[in-house]
Amino acid sequence: MSTTTALTPAEYVQHHLTFLQLNLKTGKIGIDQHGFWVLNIDSLFMAILLGVIFLGVFYWVARKATSGVPGKFQCFIEMIVEFVDKSVEEAFHAPSRLIGPLAMTIFIWVFLMNLIDLIPVDLIPKLMGYAGLSHFRAVPTADLNMTLGMSITVFFLIIVYNFKGKGAKGFGKEILTKPFGAKAMPLNVIFRLLEDCVKPISLSLRLYGNLFAGELIFILIALMPWWIQWPFGGIWAIFHILIIVIQAFIFMMLTIVYLSMAYHEH
Repeated sequence: MSTTTALTPAEYVQHHLTFLQLNLKTGKIGIDQHGFWVLNIDSLFMAILLGVIFLGVFYWVARKATSGVPGKFQCFIEMIVEFVDKSVEEAFHAPSRLIGPLAMTIFIWVFLMNLIDLIPVDLIPKLMGYAGLSHFRAVPTADLNMTLGMSITVFFLIIVYNFKGKGAKGFGKEILTKPFGAKAMPLNVIFRLLEDCVKPISLSLRLYGNLFAGELIFILIALMPWWIQWPFGGIWAIFHILIIVIQAFIFMMLTIVYLSMAYHEH
């Protein structure tokens, strides 16, 4: 963390909360752009980079895995795989070739994106500054667009698993008749729409809110004198490690539970 900056405290905070953006219509790269065709390329870059690292490491471990006594790193990866498999078995009671890999991807990918929040707040922006980038916000899950995008993907999977588990007839019947019976059909439809729309919104806001708050606290600590910021930063980092793991686990588990609810009659 660095306290040496020519910016005022307000400007320093604003600088670290500003995304580097690409306007797909104009091709312009800059900040404070608005509209549907504007992408936060710093969030996308970090998310893709961490996804590639995750897939590369797991592929390498799978290729090097031995049937005998595993090495420490292989043992660590196997513990994660067993933990996720057990979580899936307890929450999704049907055979599926997608749910296990999906849960693993969500847990590790979200965890890695959250983990970037523990890197000193000035380090990555300063490194990117050498590449000519004046702004770079490094924590993808502190970007509502990223968390909402992942949640919308889960929302579409919920619809798919509703059709897969109940069929078109069963799914339609459930929408029209539950929870109040066939006579309350309009009310049933309204409740179902609210229920299905709330799921991705709450899923995205929970992850975004926790990581945005953590990022903001690290930025505020970085404004303190060095003899204060290091003790406070260390204490907050230790506490924030729990938040990072828990939020990745919650996102994974809620996804599994939502898909299980969609697949089974309830």
